Amino acid sequence: MFLKSTADKSGTLMGVFVPCLQNILGIIYYIRFSWIVGMAGIGESLLLVLFCGSCTFLTTVSLSAIASNGAMKGGGPYYLIGRALGPEVGVSIGLCFFLGNAIAGAMYVLGAVETFLNAVPSAGIFRETITRVNGTDIAEPITSPSLHDLQIYGIVVSILLCFVVFGGVKMINRVAPAFLVPVLFSLLCIFVGIFSARHDRPAVGITGLNSESFKNNWGSAYQMTNNAGIPDPNGQIYWNFNALVGLFFPAVTGIMAGSNRSASLKDTQCAIPVGTLAATLTTTGLYLVSVLLFGAVATRDKLLTDRLLTATVAWPFPVIVYVGIILSTLGAALQSLTGAPHLLAAIANDDILPVLNYFKVADGHEPHVATLFTAIICIGCVVIGNLDLISPTSTMFYLVCYAGVNLSCFLLDLLDAPSWRPRWKFHHWSLSLVGALLCIVIMFLISWVFTIVSLALASLIYYYVSIKGKAGDWGDGFKSAYFQLALRSLRSLGDT
Repeated sequence: MFLKSTADKSGTLMGVFVPCLQNILGIIYYIRFSWIVGMAGIGESLLLVLFCGSCTFLTTVSLSAIASNGAMKGGGPYYLIGRALGPEVGVSIGLCFFLGNAIAGAMYVLGAVETFLNAVPSAGIFRETITRVNGTDIAEPITSPSLHDLQIYGIVVSILLCFVVFGGVKMINRVAPAFLVPVLFSLLCIFVGIFSARHDRPAVGITGLNSESFKNNWGSAYQMTNNAGIPDPNGQIYWNFNALVGLFFPAVTGIMAGSNRSASLKDTQCAIPVGTLAATLTTTGLYLVSVLLFGAVATRDKLLTDRLLTATVAWPFPVIVYVGIILSTLGAALQSLTGAPHLLAAIANDDILPVLNYFKVADGHEPHVATLFTAIICIGCVVIGNLDLISPTSTMFYLVCYAGVNLSCFLLDLLDAPSWRPRWKFHHWSLSLVGALLCIVIMFLISWVFTIVSLALASLIYYYVSIKGKAGDWGDGFKSAYFQLALRSLRSLGDT
């Protein structure tokens, strides 16, 4: 029986590395990254990638230490933080992470719909065409999907995905790795297209790998845009480095995908650190190389007006990238819409907060009520219809969770609790402290107002759990530290 159950579990590659890679590498890279390079320039885009990548790298180091400290059950980051810092902190950060996953599902759905409408403009019920940029005529009209089309198609896709999620997590986990194959193939087509691009390409603005383009695109070009991201001096949105941090950061999230599968891993204490760090470093390296290539292959105007430059340069056909984008985003959306209900059910099953009793599920059963609640949140965000507004919102809740992971590792390391004996030795309390502070800094860079709202929401949940919640039946890090302090005091008193 034991050998059979072990054989059914996943290893580092399929259990951690592939899910993390699939969640990290997604819609932002395909339909926003070249635009970010055009807006921030090559220099500041490199800084942006290193800045955001450092945050997730330090969080991964802290996650590796906590995950290798003992046996892990379901609940992902909630289980880790709750057992380290107590039920109040665990529930408050766990619920924030649940909201982040639910909102991320809407972000992926909108990304898939926007890509589909760009690939098949005739499918749009409403159409928006832009023929002028910065007050001057452009060589070719820019077609942008209508907000109403995004809303209508987004709601339909969300409902269909929710029906799939109701079918069970086993079916989704069986199909999910197949979504990664088109993504990797589309990446290969993009890079082949970039290196084979010539000056005489029919597409306007594609210069081929050109030192002149690289030089012209090195500096930033922050400006006003409309809601579709098209440069417009009368637009409603002004972009700067802080705003781009909020837009890009979801492209480096997804590091919790391995820990969310902890119950199905053969060796969590080895698989989570190795697989998560490998996925983080791989995607960060890919982003850095892509900044240099995108900045050298097209003009500034092309970078800012062609939101699907990845498809434009792809060889041999743009449709390969369209298919890759849609499948990768739908796969990531399924992961989010599957992970969020299971996280909420894990919080409810700990019986800490009575108000969450509706979401309890028995072992081996699917959390249907939690899935329905997640679907309502996802559809509500889809109605907003603006990917550039939803992305920073999801970012805030991810950052709250990452800050909690770093803070957990920092305090456990500093308190030197008896139960704190991680197998992962490549960590230090100073790295965790820097990671936590970096998360807070990024939150304030994106929006100090929403940062205060997010931290206030987490604090409110913490206060509510401390009043209405029940005490957890596990020994968290603080209790362990109190025990150690009492033991040392008794020994000191005995010596005296």
